Amino acid sequence: MSSDAPVPLPRTAVPLGINDPVEEARAELKAALAAIEVKANLPRRISGRIDDSVEKARAFQRRSPALAAAAVVAGAVVAGAVVWGMVRAYTR
Repeated sequence: MSSDAPVPLPRTAVPLGINDPVEEARAELKAALAAIEVKANLPRRISGRIDDSVEKARAFQRRSPALAAAAVVAGAVVAGAVVWGMVRAYTR
């Protein structure tokens, strides 16, 4: 089962079949800059990972709401214990 539809070229790839050296250099530069942008754009990468984590948490909550509620309570207890320990250490 094959398709004759063209495969989209990623932004970080250099298209094949460029004969002009100037056009080829421009295409390589464009691909290199796109690759640097993808690699160096930390806010976008972090945002994507956060979105994935939120989706996983929502799926977990739909599968087992009781365990999700217990995880939230456990997280709140841990956060409270950390804050309490920091304040206690600071006041001594």
